[in-house]
Formats: sequence, C-alpha cells, structure tokens
Amino acid sequence: MPSSSTRLLKQIRPLQFPERITQEPSHEFFPGTCMIKSFFTFLAVSIFSAAVFAGIIFLSLGLVVSFPAQKPQKADVIIVLGGDNGLRVEKGAELYNAGYAPNVLLTGIDGKFYRPGQPNWREKRMRALGVPKKAIKVDTESETTWEEAINAAETLQKKEWSRAIVVSDPPHMLRIHQTWSRVFEGSSKQIILVATEPDWWNTVFWWKSKIGYRFVISEIKKNIYYFAVYL
Repeated sequence: MPSSSTRLLKQIRPLQFPERITQEPSHEFFPGTCMIKSFFTFLAVSIFSAAVFAGIIFLSLGLVVSFPAQKPQKADVIIVLGGDNGLRVEKGAELYNAGYAPNVLLTGIDGKFYRPGQPNWREKRMRALGVPKKAIKVDTESETTWEEAINAAETLQKKEWSRAIVVSDPPHMLRIHQTWSRVFEGSSKQIILVATEPDWWNTVFWWKSKIGYRFVISEIKKNIYYFAVYL
C-alpha cells in the first residue's frame, strides 16, 4: 500500500511555463513609423523628379535660344550682324554668292574708327570672298542688337526693301527674333533669320564647348534683360 508521501508526490503536477514570445513587435505599437517612411519616400521621389526636370531644362537651353533660325530665302539685302570673329561675314558672303540677295549690310562697325576710304577688316573679308564693293553697305551707328534692328528698319524703309536676311550665330537667334519682331511689329517687312554653322555649336551638347556654354548662358541673361527693358 502506497505511503502518504508517495500519494502526495503523485498529486503534485509539474509547473507549466508559457511559451516565449518570439514574434517581432507589430507596427501597431508605433503608429508614426509608416508615416515617417512615407514622408521620406515622397521626399526622395520629389528630389529625383526635380533633378530630372532641371536636367531636361538645362539641356534644352540650346534648342530654346537657337530654334528661331530659318532656311534662307530670296531677299533684298543680307544683314550681317556685328560682334563676330569672321564667321558671320563668311556666311553672309556665302548667301550673297548663292544669289539670295543683291545687297549686303554690315552692322556693328564702330563709327569712331571707321573711314569710308579705309574699309575695316569685315569689309575686306567680304570683298575677298567675292562680294563687290558696290554691294556692301555699312552701319556705323549700331552698338546693340536693339539698335541694329532700329537702324535696319530705317534702312529698309529708305531703300524700299521688303525682305531681309539677318545673319548671326545660333545662340543669338532667340534675342534677334524677340527684338526684331518687336521693332518690325505692324510692318509689312519680312525678316528671315539665318544662323552660321560654327564647329563649337551643338543644339543638345552645347554645354560641352566652352564657347557654346558661355554664349548660351550669356544669351539667357541678355534675353531676360531685353524682355524687361525693351519688350
């Protein structure tokens, strides 16, 4: 017969401990975590989008400043704007020799140093390229694009010319378009903008060339100034 101590031991049950919780705490205990993650995701996407947009705008500046350029058409005069190192003169002579106009007007020549009997280097270059002296006229009063447009309008009116080709470099086209359109507003005169073809110019990769980069940035600033002052 079992003893009382034996019966007591059988009645005692081993202690049962609850299983250890191994699950990670739910985010429900941290209500701000999802909100913080969403904020930083939105911030990252916004910064990336802004960077892409800024890059597109930057790359398109070359197209913006040069898009008004046109193909040459028959005209009464070829107006070669000043401020170049000879490329505009060469383009003007090329157009003259191709028969696009019987007259050439060189602008941007400093009247302080100009002597009719002593042609400056632009006239000499033009004549060396096959343009006869009698076909070349000189504007010694214009110092800016705005003045070139004003004085050209007077010349066209005086000579009774109805159509003119204006020659300059690609990045200069937008400012010429804005300026000359304003000066000739309401006039029956037709202005055709023709760009030179410099080795340093590329509509998309303009920023790779030092000359192209400086020219475009300068023209953006000048366009803003002209819009505020003249247009």
